[in-house]
Amino acid sequence: MKKLKIFLTNIFIATTLTSCQADENPIKVLETAPKEPTEKIMKSEEEWKKILTPEQFRVARKAGTEPAFNAVYKQFAKQGDGDYHCVGCGSKLFHSKTKFDSGSGWPSFYDVASNENVVTKVDNSHGMERTEILCGKCDAHLGHLFTGENYGNPTKNRYCVNGIVLDFVPSDKEKKTDEKTEK
Repeated sequence: MKKLKIFLTNIFIATTLTSCQADENPIKVLETAPKEPTEKIMKSEEEWKKILTPEQFRVARKAGTEPAFNAVYKQFAKQGDGDYHCVGCGSKLFHSKTKFDSGSGWPSFYDVASNENVVTKVDNSHGMERTEILCGKCDAHLGHLFTGENYGNPTKNRYCVNGIVLDFVPSDKEKKTDEKTEK
């Protein structure tokens, strides 16, 4: 019952607060990992608008939410082994080994790749208290952290992430598998 309540709450939030533009912007698959920043990234809104799509800007810089169960989520569900990086600055955020299907309609992970690259803050928006997750290097809004849920993962955490703010870098093993499939 608790999972159903969480699921329905997530659907309500997504459908009332978002547009359907995210379907037009799938997760970018990169050949190699981007160079990770060593210091905090500070850019103006205009600079962010030059490097992000309008939907990425809305989610990452304005704390938006993409629709649940969209094309980005479907793409995420099919991706194999690899790392997920911040679309804004390239910081490694999550590894596919910690992703799981929460049934929420958004990419879910039970742990972060680096405590330095994913940070939290209290979010009191929309009449509720939640824990917002942000990129530790560029402050991009990633989504929210839900704790104490029983999905059978080792941390009982669910990092509920907007897929539109992620770039995916397949592992070398995954790249070799894809190359064999293409031949």
